[in-house]
Amino acid sequence: MVELTLPENSRLVPGKSFKAAAGANHIKKFKVYRYDPETGANPRLDTFEVDLDKCGPMVLDALLKIKSEIDPTLTFRRSCREGVCGSCAFNIDGTNTLACTKPISEISGEAKIFPLPHMPVIKDLVPDLTVPYAQYEEIQPWLQADTPEPNRERLQTKEERAKLDGLWECILCFCCQTSCPSYWWNGNRYMGPAILLQAYRWIADSRDDSTKKRLELLDDGLRLFRCHTIMNCTKTCPKGLNPGRAIGKIKEAVVQRT
Repeated sequence: MVELTLPENSRLVPGKSFKAAAGANHIKKFKVYRYDPETGANPRLDTFEVDLDKCGPMVLDALLKIKSEIDPTLTFRRSCREGVCGSCAFNIDGTNTLACTKPISEISGEAKIFPLPHMPVIKDLVPDLTVPYAQYEEIQPWLQADTPEPNRERLQTKEERAKLDGLWECILCFCCQTSCPSYWWNGNRYMGPAILLQAYRWIADSRDDSTKKRLELLDDGLRLFRCHTIMNCTKTCPKGLNPGRAIGKIKEAVVQRT
């Protein structure tokens, strides 16, 4: 018989419960993941009752209400509230998405909010994104041209510009990255869908002259070809992008190059 033991401080335990104020009629329960490494305690799942009659329509509105009115120790990232910055990416109701664009009305029953999966947790809903940002730096996400810099801008045709649609809109929220099983098990080598989509954004750019170097960087059994095209990334992307397609294009370019 195989017996597995979880590491210390990794068992999720029931947490505190916070009742809504007396007289509230439209109550929604939010179960929120809590973890503080400084206490040495196991992570817990706190339950907050929120009066939706006094709350905005999005999940981020509920989190802000919880933090400002119920428990100020709740820790999470947020910024723009418009689905542009990617800061408030969490696992909400079982799916990676943005809290600022996720309507509470789309969640039936209790709303469960966890940090992005399979990433080290700094505190509560804040994941450690050190590894994916280091991988992002590795692909050198900037225009590299061999010709002298022009006086105005580097031009491209409308058709060339259209090839970048579906790529430049990525906000690096890492919803796709952390929904990918291949990245869960090989995150130290496999670049992951978010980084590969960003890499293809520059490979597809007609103004960039470093396509060969970019493809050589990615031509690796784990960095690129660990993708098994299960398309979790495309399904979960809150911007409606298709990282799986971009990865397929890179694979095709690598094969054609060789």
